[in-house]
Amino acid sequence: MMHAFAALLDSLIYTRSRNAKLKLIADYLHATPDPDRGWAMAALTGDLDLPAVKPALIRALMESRVDPVLFRMSREYVGDTAETVALLWPTPDQPVEAEPLTITNAVERLRHLSRSDAPAALAAMLDRLDAEERFALLKMATGSLRIGVSARLAKTAFAQAFGLDVEAVEEVWHGIHPPYPTLFAWGQGTGEQPTPQDVPVFRPFMLAHPLEDLRVDLSDYAAEWKWDGIRVQIVHIAGETRLYSRTGDDVTGSFPEVASAFSTPGVVDGELLVKGQFQGGAAGSEDYGGGGAASFNALQQRLGRKQVSGKMLEEYPAFVRLYDILLDGTEDLRALPWTERRARLEAFMPQLDPERFDLSQVIEADSFTELEAIRAGARDAAIEGMMLKRRDSPYVTGRRAGLWYKWKRDPLTADCVMMYAQRGNGRRSSYYSDYTFGCWTEQGELLPVGKAYQGITDEELRELDRFVRNNTLNRFGPVREVDKTLVLEIAFDSIHTSTRHKSGVAMRFPRIARIRTDKPAAEADRIDTLRRLVT
Repeated sequence: MMHAFAALLDSLIYTRSRNAKLKLIADYLHATPDPDRGWAMAALTGDLDLPAVKPALIRALMESRVDPVLFRMSREYVGDTAETVALLWPTPDQPVEAEPLTITNAVERLRHLSRSDAPAALAAMLDRLDAEERFALLKMATGSLRIGVSARLAKTAFAQAFGLDVEAVEEVWHGIHPPYPTLFAWGQGTGEQPTPQDVPVFRPFMLAHPLEDLRVDLSDYAAEWKWDGIRVQIVHIAGETRLYSRTGDDVTGSFPEVASAFSTPGVVDGELLVKGQFQGGAAGSEDYGGGGAASFNALQQRLGRKQVSGKMLEEYPAFVRLYDILLDGTEDLRALPWTERRARLEAFMPQLDPERFDLSQVIEADSFTELEAIRAGARDAAIEGMMLKRRDSPYVTGRRAGLWYKWKRDPLTADCVMMYAQRGNGRRSSYYSDYTFGCWTEQGELLPVGKAYQGITDEELRELDRFVRNNTLNRFGPVREVDKTLVLEIAFDSIHTSTRHKSGVAMRFPRIARIRTDKPAAEADRIDTLRRLVT
């Protein structure tokens, strides 16, 4: 029933303990019948897709039922659209006579609707539910739960609920579709364990810890460049090829030229990049072992496109720089040490199209001090830093201490002026925590160059929230324009030209490094200074 799922979400929101969250989900899965629990798991793991229901539809539906101004003001105060709608949705004049709504009823109805039919169907469901159930339905329908439960935690809860190995669950998860009848049958002992032998399933990635202040012995660790693309896994099984992102999303359709070029049975791990020329500094990415990689800004032109035009394929051709090999044919290599997998990958490479695949080179250095000097000299558009991999490390899921480290290059910084602020989401919904900032033109005009909400402590968040409330000049819906007097030091990984922004530049991964109350706004950086950093 929707009521049970709503109670689960409510409990998860107010539970901080990881173990308590695991137990809540496990108890729900045991108490809930198929296929409701399968659709609930799809919602918790982000695998539920209801394309007819979009946030804009929900807003329009709500504004047709209540005063639009009241709704927008309430949404600004609450900080969450689903919660606002759940609380404000008007009670029907006549009670709705109907059976209690189940998750399966809702999903099966909504997933087969056209966008023109969806508003009436969704409104009819909301009329049947109480506030808690409306909240659950809307969260589920939009795929944005924000309840402090990651996909990995939900799968761990599933595994613990039925006494399964979570790695075995992860292994086949992306090859089985909601509501996962074969998974639940396996868990309850009424069905066989699903296997990835005949399906190109996703294998969870091995991840790295930040290096921070640690120094390692290069006799134990190998170093590679950390490229600034998107991590992908390429699987070819039973004549079918798929590309998966780090989160397990199938991105095959966005990069058809890569998929069609990989026809050798096996599974490899690498960085998907776009070919191009490095535009900044004295050296290009060819000086860092491989060459030909453009900045992430170029790759963004390809991301999220379900249909890729011939012009797009020509202007932004994709390729993959390979890091590791998980399966060679049907032979699983993940238990082998990195040195042996590296040798197998090098032997695997000649079978691949060199136009679409190359090998991430190992950085040669006699000492960690020499490696530091090499890293300090790298400012390539496509390089984020270095990876340090223990030579005897197997390929294991997630982050394991001491095996792999990521050593990002030092960020660039700029002093910018806060211009606008907006409330955050979740636990930050009561604070103005999202800040738009700008730099000066030569004519003295302040133009936006980025937006950030990361990097500040809770105390700094409260300080900035007070500044916004005490220095508001204008309000534009949920956005406040503030007096242009506060300087923020912004750290960012790189900066690129952008036709979408009036300033002509866009930052990559901006975050707030510190609040510069010591610096007058007139002394903040100029846009010309940022343009000289463009890669």
